[in-house]
Amino acid sequence: MTDRALQDQVIRALADAPYRASPDWRGRGLADPDRVERYARFLARHFYYERIVHFFKYSRALALVTGRWPESVLKRPGFDALLPTIVLGSRASAQAVARLVVDHVARSEAPIPYLGDLLRYEEAMMVAEAGPRVWREAPQHAAEGMGRVTEKLPEKVEGTVLLDLAYDLPVVLPRLLQPWTSVPECPPKDTQLLVARSPQARVAVARSTEAVAAVLELADGRKTLAELAASAGLEVAELEDTLQGLVDLGAVRFSTGS
Repeated sequence: MTDRALQDQVIRALADAPYRASPDWRGRGLADPDRVERYARFLARHFYYERIVHFFKYSRALALVTGRWPESVLKRPGFDALLPTIVLGSRASAQAVARLVVDHVARSEAPIPYLGDLLRYEEAMMVAEAGPRVWREAPQHAAEGMGRVTEKLPEKVEGTVLLDLAYDLPVVLPRLLQPWTSVPECPPKDTQLLVARSPQARVAVARSTEAVAAVLELADGRKTLAELAASAGLEVAELEDTLQGLVDLGAVRFSTGS
């Protein structure tokens, strides 16, 4: 085994709890298991602390009213129970940790009507950011852009989410991060938000439309532009404009048809 391969094994063991407990890792005898486990758990708490503080920042702003700080779940038994299954950076682990936060904060009795919608939004953001990512982009030739999109098949990117909310959250989110003495109000209004992630794990949120919702439901990587436009009830030109916006957000990619 090369030094680089050995380093990769150690890094994987620190990040991947099931692998750390496997005979494959333990049989190598590369480090004291108890010390590795303690350090891995320290890393896990630090890793998810940063993500909870970032993605649940609006709930943190409300903590003086709710009495529930999102990051406090990292010191509770629920998180300890997750540690043997956690794989840092995986979508499944992000979902499990985010669910702990949502359940914890949602138990607040504070009279904040939009708290449930807010927690769903923050949870979706944290989960969307997780998963494999592209660390180095391959050069793209000019002929591979939207100019040849008719030769490719639109497909919704895994992790893209449409949130149906009862409150117009984008109105209140900036206010929550500003100084306030009474909890900012959020107007009740049926709102649909699109949460998507680029291959480099940049998470974006945008207001959705009926056209966007239809395209995301039908974009399965098997329909041509003409077929997708007909199924969604759109003109091809309108579909191309919609797809361009979705590609920019990271919600849709194109697979090459046969």
